[in-house]
Amino acid sequence: MRTPLSLLALSLSLLSAPEAMALSEFGIEGMGVVSTKANEAQATIAPDGKRIVWASDRSGGAGGWDLWQAVLRDGRWQDPTPLPFSTAGDDVDPFFSHDGAWLYFASNHAGGRGGFDLYGVMIRADGSFGTVLAMPVTVNTAADERRPAVRPGDRTLLFARNGKGTRGGYDLFTATAQGRGFNTATPLPPPLNSAADELGGDWLGNEGALALTRVVDGHSQVWVVGCDYSKAAVPLALSFNTPDGQTGAPVVDASKPSEMVVAGQARSPRAGGLDLYRLRAPEAPGCR
Repeated sequence: MRTPLSLLALSLSLLSAPEAMALSEFGIEGMGVVSTKANEAQATIAPDGKRIVWASDRSGGAGGWDLWQAVLRDGRWQDPTPLPFSTAGDDVDPFFSHDGAWLYFASNHAGGRGGFDLYGVMIRADGSFGTVLAMPVTVNTAADERRPAVRPGDRTLLFARNGKGTRGGYDLFTATAQGRGFNTATPLPPPLNSAADELGGDWLGNEGALALTRVVDGHSQVWVVGCDYSKAAVPLALSFNTPDGQTGAPVVDASKPSEMVVAGQARSPRAGGLDLYRLRAPEAPGCR
């Protein structure tokens, strides 16, 4: 007899260990540690697979949304703690660089150029964090910048901006690397950028394919597009990735690129409001 999908997903949730999962469709990430009764948003996993950083509105942080991390010990995420540079504002959208040297994120704390700006913090050899640095004016503007993601091969930065001249509220922009900074950002073309909100995403490898978040009428959904952006994106095939749901923030696991983590609201397993789920990363369509 075929096991119901909800039971398969529930059995995966009991493992919690990234390397222990044999994914059927998806499994919850870190039940009770990473995914809790609070809301959990975008998560990123270090290239060595030993720590995860995510955004949460749980209590115990500096205020608003904060960045939290947990470490992998005995095959499970443990010791959830807020990052030391979390602020009284909203600190969200973490993303590890693929060499493990930087953690990028977005924040609307006081002193930025706009509402949300992008920041980076260097990670020292002992795993501690250096000084938080704002992205250059070629990236940060008086508009909102969200959801940074850096391509593994050439450090091209992908992010979302909500400002004048966009096709919708948020559009996707890219900026090529220059030294430790980035050149002036340019928007991606239509139909990838649309009248909806394209609220960030991640690179599916080095060729240009993307998994992205699109928001329509307050509902978010993960879409996938190949290397040819003139072709329409398609929704990610996932049971709870529906037009009337809340699914988004796809980030490929830097330690295991065949898998990704998304934020969403599956029927089961479920820990709270928005939870974090692990699933197979989609194939990069139209890139070969």
